Amino acid sequence: MDQPSVQQVFFQHIKNNLPPHLSLVDEIAELLNISNDSAYRRIRGEKGVSFDELRTLCMHFKISLDQLLYLNSDSIIFSGSNVDSNNHTFDLWLQNVLGLLQYGNSFERREFFFILKDMPFFYNFYQPELAAFKFFFWMKTILQYPLFGKPVFATNEVTENLQKTSAIIAAEYNKMPTQEIWNAESIHTSIRQIEYYKDTKMFSSAADVVHLYECLEKMIDHIEKQAELGYKFLMTGPGSPSVPKIPYKLFVNEFILGDNTVLAILNDTKVVYLNHTVLNIMWTKDTRFAEYTYQHVQNIIRKSTLISEVGEKERSRFFNTIREKLHKRKKAAENYIAD
Repeated sequence: MDQPSVQQVFFQHIKNNLPPHLSLVDEIAELLNISNDSAYRRIRGEKGVSFDELRTLCMHFKISLDQLLYLNSDSIIFSGSNVDSNNHTFDLWLQNVLGLLQYGNSFERREFFFILKDMPFFYNFYQPELAAFKFFFWMKTILQYPLFGKPVFATNEVTENLQKTSAIIAAEYNKMPTQEIWNAESIHTSIRQIEYYKDTKMFSSAADVVHLYECLEKMIDHIEKQAELGYKFLMTGPGSPSVPKIPYKLFVNEFILGDNTVLAILNDTKVVYLNHTVLNIMWTKDTRFAEYTYQHVQNIIRKSTLISEVGEKERSRFFNTIREKLHKRKKAAENYIAD
């Protein structure tokens, strides 16, 4: 049997990375502004692809041609946009995050691995108050929005649009089969952000500080329950028996603090998502980099303790350690109110 040509391999690579509901022929025809018949002939290798067409396809589908053709190169191609107050606004960033989740969930066979330094920010979207605080902190302190002039935060500081988007993001994350690798330090970023605003008098009232810690405690209770059951559900409850149970695995690693790397396996393709500069996300399908990351993830898992469904003692110990941290901070805030 004849081996496929380089051109056929190129189009097969594109097909493997398309969401199942999209047609390769339709996508190529529309992108190159050609007929479906012309697209078919290019896909089958009967008609050559011009350099201009190749450039268009590589840019659109984020393909590193040297990696695909096994050329000797140390370059790794990443995609992503950086949020700012002018060109790539926070609203647009939220929509892009939603798009990434929806893209991942469009694949029938999908699995996601999280090596965490911080609690996955998606969990903040399960509660409007936590979402509001994160939005405020990111926009005012990290992004320094020039028009974001509100001097202090209150737990009702969230627009209807952002609240709606965050709820959709939470629902999408809830559909993702996930393996998370936590450390007891993973809660510290949220604590530090709350304490920073408390110390700099950026809460409208001390009661808001207490309320945020109560929200975090509820979130930890929720995550622990997910770990106990071994599947995901929203904070409204596990749902009816007819609702699909999305697998959830939780590991604890006590000697490595992760870096918020996410590895996705979508059908037969591995994608690596890297978090940088607090909010921004870039990703690559580079096969060598993705396989290296996959082996790293597997190594970390082997050195971690599984506490979902099994390991009740270890699970209780881990979550109680986090609760003690939150309780201590909440108590200090309550005393601050009393004083």
